Amino acid sequence: MTGARLEIQPASPERWADLERLFGPNGACAGCWCMWWRLPRAAWAEGKGEGNRRALRAHVSGGTVPGLLAYDGDTPVGWVALAPRAEYPRLGASRILAPVDAEPVWSITCFYVARSHRRRGVTRALIAGAERHAPEAGASILEAYPVEPRGATASAFLYTGLASTFRAAGFEEVLRRSPTRPIVRKLLTAPRAPAARGRAGARSTPRSSPTRPSASRRGR
Repeated sequence: MTGARLEIQPASPERWADLERLFGPNGACAGCWCMWWRLPRAAWAEGKGEGNRRALRAHVSGGTVPGLLAYDGDTPVGWVALAPRAEYPRLGASRILAPVDAEPVWSITCFYVARSHRRRGVTRALIAGAERHAPEAGASILEAYPVEPRGATASAFLYTGLASTFRAAGFEEVLRRSPTRPIVRKLLTAPRAPAARGRAGARSTPRSSPTRPSASRRGR
């Protein structure tokens, strides 16, 4: 199995059981249920386990599609959290990951891959899926907060992804406030609408590079 043969689907209400199956009784990691970026620290800690599970289920049941699932056949093997940055208040509370500018970006905040499918291209496939899904929901810029390891790093601390993986997917660094935590972006091409009558040959030209802050704001 390679990432190219995976199927990526939105975490819609009818797929909740698959998400539960993937995360398992541990809620992916220590009862998190991918609520770390969505809740204040105290609320997240209080909800570890069942409380966070209910909170994530409420997002899924509400039809907001808080992320995407990767499937190998009928088996859910990976997850990526994806939503407008405004839905992740913990990002704004972070000195390192505070907003770069006022652009209405969508954020990729977390990955979880089943142990049986790690190092098999699942993360790359999920990023590609995010690039397809986000424009359909109105996004024009994807932003992520990967890790740039310096030496050996436990996998538990790589849940936001590796910088090298995002670079390989065409993301560009726009800011770095920490030696190991770049902020990267990719501009998205809107889904092509049916051509208007009499303009069948007209095409829109996608933007070529991410919006960058001025040099004085890059924090280097």
